[in-house]
Amino acid sequence: MRVDSFDFTLPPERIALRPVSPRDSARMLVVQPAALEDRIVTDLPELLRAGDVLVFNDTRVIPAQLEGRRGDASVGATLHKREGPREWRAFVRNARRVRLGDRIDFGAGVHAVAVEKGEDGAILLAFEGAEPVELLLERAGRMPLPPYIAGRRRADARDTEDYQTMFAREEGAVAAPTASLHFTPRLVEALDAAGILRETLTLHVGAGTFLPVKADDVSEHRMHAEWGRITADTAARLNAARAAGGRIVAVGTTSLRLLESAADEDGTLRPFGGDTAIFITPGYRFRAVGGLLTNFHLPRSTLFMLVSALMGLERMQQAYAHAIEAGYRFYSYGDASLLLPEG
Repeated sequence: MRVDSFDFTLPPERIALRPVSPRDSARMLVVQPAALEDRIVTDLPELLRAGDVLVFNDTRVIPAQLEGRRGDASVGATLHKREGPREWRAFVRNARRVRLGDRIDFGAGVHAVAVEKGEDGAILLAFEGAEPVELLLERAGRMPLPPYIAGRRRADARDTEDYQTMFAREEGAVAAPTASLHFTPRLVEALDAAGILRETLTLHVGAGTFLPVKADDVSEHRMHAEWGRITADTAARLNAARAAGGRIVAVGTTSLRLLESAADEDGTLRPFGGDTAIFITPGYRFRAVGGLLTNFHLPRSTLFMLVSALMGLERMQQAYAHAIEAGYRFYSYGDASLLLPEG
């Protein structure tokens, strides 16, 4: 398919620069094969069935945005994938000024050496010293807001909390699993009371999730790999829930991608630990996931392709046209959609 099949026009004022408060008061468009319904996130317990399982990503965003200098040149780095105890791949601004072996000073006593350049232009950085890299980033880094927000305002103290989900536990993401930003303790209590189950997995979201698709044909695009884990106990509980008739509803495209990476042809989930670069586009046969809660995504993006694979391109074009007309807020700090392919 051509990438421009997934294009649409989004008015700039539809891009949310701050989340709503409280988080669970966000609007939610319910998308089914034969209906669109305007609801709010607090309605979720009545829209799912007892025995359904919501699957959350418990990754925690690290302060992965760095500003530094290499000699007299300013250098910006966005970490996107850990490769070792002290090594991170990074997308680097002004990368042409960085040569292998160069030492970059990120301030606050934080230094890294460029040790490798990838085909995609990313640079492998090795951080110096004995302190854990996480502590170095706490000193020198800042919250890596998505480019469509960072281009319109700077990250500030509010983002430290706003851009972290209530499930965040495993440090390593450089972008938030934003569908989970809508959840609050009171919503979780209501879901529990309705008999809706919860599980967590870990997928460390990389900055590659924001990279534009530059190819003309979908088949020519290559996804960046991200590291994920599903434990044996979690897989067993999810398989039991499906066997009992419950749906697995992924909270966010990151959860969905990892679940599908771990599923056999018959939908059985296996323990998983490692990288995934799964690219889901229309024509993909979903194995494990029976629903998705997600935000509204960028035109021509791999994420809009994913939701179109789940619901059909024409249906998602209709849903997004409705959302734009109805004033829904888009992207990471925006509103939600609940996609139920079987109604």
